[in-house]
Amino acid sequence: MSNYEQIDTHGVPIKAWVRGVVTDEKAIQQLRNTAQLPIVHHHVAAMPDVHFGIGATVGSVVPTLGAIIPAAVGVDIGCGMMAVRTSLTASDLPDDLKGIRSLIERAVPHGRTNSGGKGDRGAWANLPARPEDAWKKLRADYDLIIEKHPRLDRGSTAQHLGTLGGGNHFVEVCIDEAQRVWIMLHSGSRGVGNRIGTHFIELAKKDMQKHVHNLPDKDLAYFTEGAEHFDDYVFAVSWAQRFARTNRDLMMAAVFDALVQSKLLPKFTHGEVAVNCHHNYVAKEDHFGASVFVTRKGAVRAGEGDLGIIPGSMGAKSFIVRGKGNPDSFHSCSHGAGRVMSRGEAFRRYTVEDHIAATEGVECRKDGAVIDETPMAYKDIDAVMAAQSDLVDIVHTLKQVVCVKG
Repeated sequence: MSNYEQIDTHGVPIKAWVRGVVTDEKAIQQLRNTAQLPIVHHHVAAMPDVHFGIGATVGSVVPTLGAIIPAAVGVDIGCGMMAVRTSLTASDLPDDLKGIRSLIERAVPHGRTNSGGKGDRGAWANLPARPEDAWKKLRADYDLIIEKHPRLDRGSTAQHLGTLGGGNHFVEVCIDEAQRVWIMLHSGSRGVGNRIGTHFIELAKKDMQKHVHNLPDKDLAYFTEGAEHFDDYVFAVSWAQRFARTNRDLMMAAVFDALVQSKLLPKFTHGEVAVNCHHNYVAKEDHFGASVFVTRKGAVRAGEGDLGIIPGSMGAKSFIVRGKGNPDSFHSCSHGAGRVMSRGEAFRRYTVEDHIAATEGVECRKDGAVIDETPMAYKDIDAVMAAQSDLVDIVHTLKQVVCVKG
């Protein structure tokens, strides 16, 4: 039995897991626009964290036949989550967690200064050995991409490997229901992924001007198989997804190195990577009798037995989940709590004092520059989880005690 509500459209239906969750009408209209496209197969799925996005709706799962909508993947290509459990327990952590936060902040470049130019604190000034080795494995395919699309070769590339970025990206120390300590992080393909996504969205718009004049939204321009830029996009987006996964691996290794070498914690080990999953990506999959390209923009694959991560906000719980393989959601679940208001609205509505109260007990930034990420800017994670009880089972419940933001 599925929990979705069906929304009628002028195209394929929309199945939305939004019962008991605040949902923006602008996001629903965006979904209706997507549902009108002739390339969409069977229906569009909307996760409970669904909200209005640039180009395409965040929290949408869109299966397409012989075509891909670059905006339905987005510009933070391969953005996702990673979580690893340690042998530490809550009692092993120091009473004052500022030192732990400082260690992580020194180990992982984060944020952005100088408009991303020279001296940007969010990029490596001198590339360490581990990111340098990782870049050697990525370089050959990157060279193939920029050979065809030379305007992409600007800004930081290797210098962003093993770096966090800003916005809603984070590194956290969390405690689970058994008082075990986890490290969890959220990031993607950084500047190079953004350049690739933006470039191909614009190319798709130009292609559509030639071929299709009645798109419900120009941002929903798409490439069809055999079109001039289709194969280039598939190659570039696959590369950016690899970059993103490598980026998370490098950050996690740097965090563990810093914590293991510090004198703030007893000796500890960490287990296998529990989860490393994308939530902005495209993959070829079979659904409802067809081989389709599935774009998940703010959604996690939740096939039967798949492990995923659904984080809350800076002051809320997060969840390690196991997918139930629900066919109606195209084997997907939400990627987080989802914004309930824009960043600008959060800055207008809340004060530093509000943010301090909402993040009590969490060692994190408590200044005016992170008000857009305050817990009140997000949906209630418990309501989000209740709305998708037919999509995932909860395996672990995590509560952060340290949160590093860009």
